[in-house]
Amino acid sequence: MLKIKAVRPEWVTLIASVFLLVGFNFVLWQHLFEITASDGKGIVMRVAFGVMIFAAFNIVLTLLAFRPVLKPLLTLLFMISAGVAYFMSQYGVLIDTGMLRNFAETNATEVRDLLSPKLFVYIVLLGVLPSWLLWKTPIDYRRWHRELLSKVLVTFASAAVIGGVALVNYQGLSSLFRNHHELRLMVVPSNYIGASVGFLREKVATAQQPFVKIGEDARRNPAWQTHSRKSLTVLVVGESARAENFGILGYSRDTTPKLSKEDGLIAFTDVHSCGTETAVSVPCMFSNMGRKDYNASKAKNEEGLLDVLKHAGIDVIWRDNQSGCKGTCDRVTVQDVSNLKDPVLCANSECRDEILLQGLQHFIDTLDKDTVLVLHQMGSHGPEYFKRYPKEFERFTPVCESNALNNCSRESIVNGYDNTLVYTDHVLSTLIDLLRSSQDKVDTAMLYLSDHGESLGEYNLFLHGTPYMLAPEQQKHVAMFAWFSDSYKKSFAVDAHCLQQSREKPLSQDNLFHSMLGLLEVNSKVYNQDLDMFAGCRGPVVDRVLAKD
Repeated sequence: MLKIKAVRPEWVTLIASVFLLVGFNFVLWQHLFEITASDGKGIVMRVAFGVMIFAAFNIVLTLLAFRPVLKPLLTLLFMISAGVAYFMSQYGVLIDTGMLRNFAETNATEVRDLLSPKLFVYIVLLGVLPSWLLWKTPIDYRRWHRELLSKVLVTFASAAVIGGVALVNYQGLSSLFRNHHELRLMVVPSNYIGASVGFLREKVATAQQPFVKIGEDARRNPAWQTHSRKSLTVLVVGESARAENFGILGYSRDTTPKLSKEDGLIAFTDVHSCGTETAVSVPCMFSNMGRKDYNASKAKNEEGLLDVLKHAGIDVIWRDNQSGCKGTCDRVTVQDVSNLKDPVLCANSECRDEILLQGLQHFIDTLDKDTVLVLHQMGSHGPEYFKRYPKEFERFTPVCESNALNNCSRESIVNGYDNTLVYTDHVLSTLIDLLRSSQDKVDTAMLYLSDHGESLGEYNLFLHGTPYMLAPEQQKHVAMFAWFSDSYKKSFAVDAHCLQQSREKPLSQDNLFHSMLGLLEVNSKVYNQDLDMFAGCRGPVVDRVLAKD
């Protein structure tokens, strides 16, 4: 039977601090080695950085090293840190409030895609075994006044170490922290503890804010008098679809063979997302705040685009094949198709995106209201790209069939991702053909916009969710397409040729709110014509009203 000699609590905190710094921070150390020189100054910088982090860990743990607290606290830190270290090393993610929010708002299907035997190994080796050893180790606490004195001495000594190292290496360390903001998001466990505090503050702020209605003055402008039929505007919200890999946008591979042949399709080339994760991009694109002014707490307590359209008397339906609308559809009709039992399109608690089109023809045939239909795709959500499309759409091989992306070749990862776009091409083309075939009875249109992009190994990053200021272009440059039936162009005075001519104009998700209001001819004080990407390519309202009269 294993018998361990009793130790003082300061030895436990000392060893735990070393273990946290060394055992869970290999991503941090790898990055630090990449951004510092290999000469003597660089080595000194690395040592100084490590000593400061170690001393900071030791201060915090020492202050919390009480009999009922220390072992449960360290066990919790070891277990959580093991999982965080795995995801950071596996996908190159940085941990901030946005990433934590994204994780908190994910669904069971997405969580399942991230589980792997390697994660289990991390949890056991870095979480379970050290925790077991900790609980087997008796801690010899002193009487309370001597214990308090010990804590004061250790805290002051650790603080002196931090001050001394900072003073001696001030110029180099200040430059390092100033030029590499990502470092604070890589230090485990302080990164996820800080993110948790930020997330909880956001939740509290959300609960305390009153709900705000906007656009209650929204009315359809007089041009609607000229419409002889009902209209259906389909807004497709894509997932993880980066513009760089769309054939129709210049990619060397033909990932969009069907869309390339769609008559009248407008492919916008320079569109950027509001965020790098669904939990930010979706509520942001449907709000009127814009990326620079976006506030998650405010967004959850304020109406958005779909509400304004409802105020104007337009029917709004959100059909979801993903992890929900992040609050944007809370006050409209919602159809969750992600867990249907269709024998062809659904399997393993997941449905492929063609499920979004199921029953759409009947819906159009019986349409009795002017409607905006939002289709939220599963799209190209990783890491298990091979699950996002039927086998017959596996055009590029070999394909990575694992969620451990760093164990796959980059070629196989890109192949799997590109196949998801081939399937998206099929879904969107099928939707357009259906809308085109129905234009003799309903004015139809489609707008596609991806929520954010995706990293496929560039800069050792995978998936998405990197803080916006640090994120590569692949996570921010997204695809956007528009298609209008002939009858829709006539009813809403849309000049498709004009839009084709301006398709290379810089745009972002900030444009969606105002462009949809402008396209659907909705008057409101919340509308900003300067952000309406269709404004310069529509006919004047008065001409159509006079023509009708």
